[in-house]
Amino acid sequence: MINTLKTMIASGAMLMAIALPAVASEGVVTVKSDYSVAETVARIKKDVLKKGIKFFGVIDQARLGKDAGNDVRPSRLVMFGNPALGTTFITSNPEAGLDWPVRVLVYQTADGAVYAAYSDFGWIAKRHGITDREAQFKMATEVIQSVTSTIRKN
Repeated sequence: MINTLKTMIASGAMLMAIALPAVASEGVVTVKSDYSVAETVARIKKDVLKKGIKFFGVIDQARLGKDAGNDVRPSRLVMFGNPALGTTFITSNPEAGLDWPVRVLVYQTADGAVYAAYSDFGWIAKRHGITDREAQFKMATEVIQSVTSTIRKN
């Protein structure tokens, strides 16, 4: 009985790891990319522009690090947002401006894997005590999930 239960738990964990490519931890959602850092950034930018979302730019953190004498693995901060949506959070709590526009960090780990990470919108709502924008946070979550789905082949 115990071995059967262990097998079921292990199987369930494996299925979740396969079915849920995004992992949230401490308010950060991380999605494994199937592409290089440059291609991941290009795919995110293309999808953002296709959706009519304002693209603010990319900061190449690895280049900035190199210029400062630090060895930083490939890392780029992508910034975009819909002012009509994002500023509604700021009207609820001005400190929400700390989390807008949306930022997605695309980075490469020591083993060569590439990830995209962003702040979970539910966490942002809790962080700023925003309780009157549930529909807007839901929409923002759906948009970021759609944008990051473009970095997965399946």
